[in-house]
Amino acid sequence: MPKRTAVGVVTSDKRAKTRTVKIARLVKDPKYKKYIRRHTTCHVHDENEQSKLGDTVEVVEAAPRSKLKRWELVRVITESRLVDLAALRAEEATGRESESESS
Repeated sequence: MPKRTAVGVVTSDKRAKTRTVKIARLVKDPKYKKYIRRHTTCHVHDENEQSKLGDTVEVVEAAPRSKLKRWELVRVITESRLVDLAALRAEEATGRESESESS
């Protein structure tokens, strides 16, 4: 039996070797015949921790690794363009402090 594959977006990368991925899909409403956006959240094993928050990834169904983990990362399709503003502000603040000390 072939394994299912899916494409989704990483919504959390805070845990070691585990990513939370949101897989979006469109479902046709049976009564109104309009398409509704739905999503599935799955927990994915990322052995090398190569994916980051906001990346689009391909995942494949796998044997259970823990209570929630049933998927494995295949590849990172596109990397995120998200910028960590807190890190940038901290970097700028340390840069300004070193400039004022040298003056």
